[in-house]
Amino acid sequence: MIKLDDISLQRGNKFLLEQASAVFHPGQKIALIGANGTGKSSLFQLLLGQLQIDDGTLSVPSQWRIAHMAQEVATSSRNALDYILDGDTVLRQIEREIEQAEQSDNHDKLPALHEQLDTIDGYNARVRAELLLQGLGFSNEDANKPANSFSGGWRIRLNLAQALMSPSDLLLLDEPTNHLDLDAELWLEQWLQRYQGSLLLISHDRDFIDSVCEGIVHIEHQKLSSYKGNYSAFERQRAERLAQQQASYEKQQQRKSEIHSFVSRFRAKATKAKQAQSRLKELERMEDIAPAHIDSPFDFSFPEPGKFSDPLLNLSKAQLGYGDTAIVNNVNLSIHPGSRIGLLGANGAGKSTLIKSLSQQIDLLGGEFTCGENMEMGYFSQHQLEALDLDASPALHLQRLSPKAREQEIRNFLGGFNFNGDMAFDNIRKFSGGEKARLALAIIVWQKPNLLLLDEPTNHLDLEMCHALTVALQGFEGAVVVVSHDRHLLRNTVDQFYLIHDGKAEIFDGDLDDYSHWLLEQRKTDKSSSQEKATDDKGASKKEQRQQTAELRKKFKPITNAIKKLELQMATNDKKLTAIEEQLGDSALYEDANKTKLQDLLQQQVKHTQEKDQQEEQWFELTEELETLQSLS
Repeated sequence: MIKLDDISLQRGNKFLLEQASAVFHPGQKIALIGANGTGKSSLFQLLLGQLQIDDGTLSVPSQWRIAHMAQEVATSSRNALDYILDGDTVLRQIEREIEQAEQSDNHDKLPALHEQLDTIDGYNARVRAELLLQGLGFSNEDANKPANSFSGGWRIRLNLAQALMSPSDLLLLDEPTNHLDLDAELWLEQWLQRYQGSLLLISHDRDFIDSVCEGIVHIEHQKLSSYKGNYSAFERQRAERLAQQQASYEKQQQRKSEIHSFVSRFRAKATKAKQAQSRLKELERMEDIAPAHIDSPFDFSFPEPGKFSDPLLNLSKAQLGYGDTAIVNNVNLSIHPGSRIGLLGANGAGKSTLIKSLSQQIDLLGGEFTCGENMEMGYFSQHQLEALDLDASPALHLQRLSPKAREQEIRNFLGGFNFNGDMAFDNIRKFSGGEKARLALAIIVWQKPNLLLLDEPTNHLDLEMCHALTVALQGFEGAVVVVSHDRHLLRNTVDQFYLIHDGKAEIFDGDLDDYSHWLLEQRKTDKSSSQEKATDDKGASKKEQRQQTAELRKKFKPITNAIKKLELQMATNDKKLTAIEEQLGDSALYEDANKTKLQDLLQQQVKHTQEKDQQEEQWFELTEELETLQSLS
């Protein structure tokens, strides 16, 4: 087992953990939760030996094999299948020894090596790697593409596949669902349920945690608190503990009353659809778990919109896509006040294309777009983070929208998003991805929209903020269209689903459980079709394929070169930051005699952290552009 006994971990002059203890038993599947910046990823680094504790004892069985999902994007030129197989280092070592024995005609050694290969199921390794690729949404053709030819999100998926390929006694996964669509997330959930080793998971997706984990370790106040059961059980246990605190009692009752009021209002409509009944059960459970979040730093709601138009938006016989390429055809969709629509479908099917078309980020290729006279739209996507002014404060972002707003009004509003004190008036250049996402949401809420278009709004948010957003959306009086892999958010905020599939956008008659069953059937169908296609394609001209590949490489070369250059800069910057952090870990540095050196190192740390944030933003922008071009080719 893994045992942490009174450990302390300090980064710079900040304690992440102080005399914290926990025990992880073999075979347990544990979710590590806590607010952003509390030390979840640092704890992973401790277990991997990349950080050292400042005090206490940490014991990990020496014979345990540890696999982890790398956070750095894959830069390898090896094809995707080989990149995944590289995760099994024992397999690769045996393969090298077999090759060496064959080259040196050492036939006496070969039987023992082949026996080792058979023992680790090495003869089926390629099949297992191909299944990982398919499960995470890659096509059969993707297996032979270089790892570094994929866009950023897909390269992160390759890292995940490589971690799953690695035989392990302990698997460490840090936000594995961030770059997955709902289809791939459901597949990963099933894979982890079958996993035989110990799992430590960092995730902000509560439904994913509920389905996979049997225990919770909560990082709070520099301590590690263990809870039995999944995330829902954790909420109930924590609610019971916090409910005993008299100072929290009134706020608890207020939150329960708010959610109870919403449940009662919704109950009248609950007989209209099967998915409404399913959602009602979720909402009733929300009333019970509300006290678990009474000390949340987030407390906001959407103001009541002004006038409504009906419909707010309408698409008629619309063709959606980019350039001359249509991705979704003949779309008929009306959004009325109170509409709650969730978009389902695989990555690349056209969910984001539909959202961008509704928000008029891209023009229709055909058909009609009608906008209501009193429609006020709030649009959230990852691009909203890039549009933020890094040299402006959260308060200034709002003041630009409402020059007559009082400072105290703005300060109070931002406090609901946990931008308190000086943080509300400092520039956002140092903000983390989660803090920027919160600010982008705050800007939308401030503008009092009556239509919300949300494209993966929970990416970068922690569990408390995801919960606050869910509760706020429940009370929102306007219309919502959302794309999300967060099933808890969908279950609690959506009344109707549209399925984007095979170039169509049609009403899906069912709930998320029905969609899971539909996916299973679809995978069986897709597998049969892929096998037939592979047989038909065997006679294709290899020369023609090489020519097409060369043309695509030439087309994408400027972007791929820019991405490679950024990756080198990011790697260099990471090395500098690591060196600085190692120096900051020296206790002698905090003596008065070294005050100047300490200040210099802290300034360097800030500088390189800012550069890293800027580089990462540019990198994600370029990789998304590359992904869009690839999808059109």
